[in-house]
Amino acid sequence: MRSLPSLLLVLLVAACGQAAEPTADQPIAVEPTATAADPAPTGQTHPDVVDAELTDEGASWSLAVTLSSPYDTADRYADGWRVLTPDGTVLGEHELTHDHAAEQPFTRVQRGLRIPEGVDEITVEGRDLVNGYGGTTMVVTVPR
Repeated sequence: MRSLPSLLLVLLVAACGQAAEPTADQPIAVEPTATAADPAPTGQTHPDVVDAELTDEGASWSLAVTLSSPYDTADRYADGWRVLTPDGTVLGEHELTHDHAAEQPFTRVQRGLRIPEGVDEITVEGRDLVNGYGGTTMVVTVPR
């Protein structure tokens, strides 16, 4: 009979050393591993240009750009856009200095844009603070 308590003690000690598999009632603790360079929960790594409208102001143009960047936080956000000719020449860049997390999508205006004669369309490309230029672009016809 003395061996039964010893056997139970050995089994109890052995069972304590083995990790039990988690069940639905036992959630697994996971440390967050995302960094600013990782894709956002939406999977989006760059802002998308969802609208752009040119207005002739005489000697120059204004450009109203609507960006969608639902991943915006104070640490990572859509921080601007650039305007390109069809051959890739940069006509201008516009800088945004803070996130727009509470305003999605959002529209801002770039003024004083010079578009040379002979350029019939421009491309607007968004920029992410961490990942640079990319995302959905928009081609805009210059209304001359």
